[in-house]
Amino acid sequence: MNQKKSWIRVVAVAASGLLLLSACSSSDDTATETSDAATAEETVAEETAAEETATDEGACTELTPVSLQLQWFVQAQFGGYYAAKDLGYYEDQCLDVTILEGGVDIVPQTVLAQGGADFAISWVPKALASREQGAGIVDVAQVYQTSGTLQVSWADSNITTAADLDGKIVGNWGFGNEYELFAGMTKAGLDPASDVELVQQQFDMQALLNREIDAAQAMTYNEYAMVLESVNPDTGELYQPSDFNVINWNVEGTAMYNDAVWASEERLSDAAYQDTTQRFVTASLQGWIHCRDNAQECADIITANGSKLGASHQLWMMNEVNKLVWPSPMGVGMIEPELWSQTVNVSLNTKNLEGATIITAEPPAEAYTNQYAEAANAALSAEGLNTTGDGFAPIEVTLNEGGN
Repeated sequence: MNQKKSWIRVVAVAASGLLLLSACSSSDDTATETSDAATAEETVAEETAAEETATDEGACTELTPVSLQLQWFVQAQFGGYYAAKDLGYYEDQCLDVTILEGGVDIVPQTVLAQGGADFAISWVPKALASREQGAGIVDVAQVYQTSGTLQVSWADSNITTAADLDGKIVGNWGFGNEYELFAGMTKAGLDPASDVELVQQQFDMQALLNREIDAAQAMTYNEYAMVLESVNPDTGELYQPSDFNVINWNVEGTAMYNDAVWASEERLSDAAYQDTTQRFVTASLQGWIHCRDNAQECADIITANGSKLGASHQLWMMNEVNKLVWPSPMGVGMIEPELWSQTVNVSLNTKNLEGATIITAEPPAEAYTNQYAEAANAALSAEGLNTTGDGFAPIEVTLNEGGN
C-alpha cells in the first residue's frame, strides 16, 4: 500500500512539472501545449484514480505464503493467529498464512529449525533447550506474559505448595511441559527423581478425578476447566473450585515464559524474511488485540476452524488465555528482561530425571529480540489500537457439563 501511495505521489509531481513547463512555453505554441497539458492532466487523473482504487482493494497483487507451526491442535490457546487469518489481518499485510496444527509427536521449534515452517509457537524453556542443542531460532514476539501452568489436587489432600508434593503420586505430561513442576519441587528442596512418584499423565484429568494420582498437571485455560465441567457424583452438580487446590507456579516463583513466536535465526539475515517477519508479527498481535476485546467472536472463530471442544469450554479457554496475554505493560508481544531472566535462571537450575539442567549456559543475546514487536506496537498504536491492555477485564464464563 505504501509503495502505491508513493507511486501516486510521484505521478502527481510529474503532472505538476508538466503543467509548469506548459506555462513557460512560447506564445506561438500556447494553444497546442495547453491542449497537450490538459490531456496529460486528464491521463494522470485517470491513472491516479485507478491506483487509488487498487489501493482500496488491496496493498499487493500477490500474497507471500507463510506457514505457522502450532504446539497443539486448533483451540483458543492460539486464538490470535486464527483471528488474524479469518479477519484478514494477514492478508492486509500481504501474507497468505497456513496454520499447521501440532500434536504429541510434533516439536514446533524443531519443525522451524529444519525448515518445515516459517514460524513456530513454543514455550520459551523448551525452545531454549532446543536452541542450545543447535536449533537456530529466535523469540520475535512473547505473546504470553504469564504462565498458565498449574498442579491441581483434591482439596482434602491438603497439597497447597510444591513442598506438599513430597511422597505423593504426581502426574505430568512430559515433553518439556514438566519443567515448571520440576523447578517448583527443586526450589522446595525435593528431588523429582526420588521424593515423589512421577506418573506419565494423559492430556486429560481422569487420573485425578478417579483419584489414581494425587496431583495433576493442568493449564488454566484447558485441563483445569475439565475438572470444573465434570459432575460431582455426590451432589449431581458440577465440581466447584473449592473442591480443589491449585499450585500456581507464578506464586511459587518458578514460572517461565510460555507461548512465543519463534523465527529462524539464519533467515533473519535476509531482508525479505525480516520484512515477512515484521508483517507476520504485526498482524498476529492485531489478532490478539481483537481477541482481547471480542472473546466470544474469537471462540466462535476457533470452533469454525475445526476445534472439537465444546462452546463453553472454548469460551473459557479464550477468556483464560486473555488473562495470560493481558495486560502487557511494555506492549503486546514485548519481552520483559526481568521475566526473560527468570525463565533463564530457572532453566539453568532445574534438573530433569537424568540430572541434567534444562539448559547448561545462559543463551546469547540473539536468542530474543523486541525489534519486531516494538515496531508492531508502534504501527498498531498509530491505528488507534490499545497495545498494552490497560484496563483489561476478563469476562464471566459459565462452564457447562462436558464443556458444551
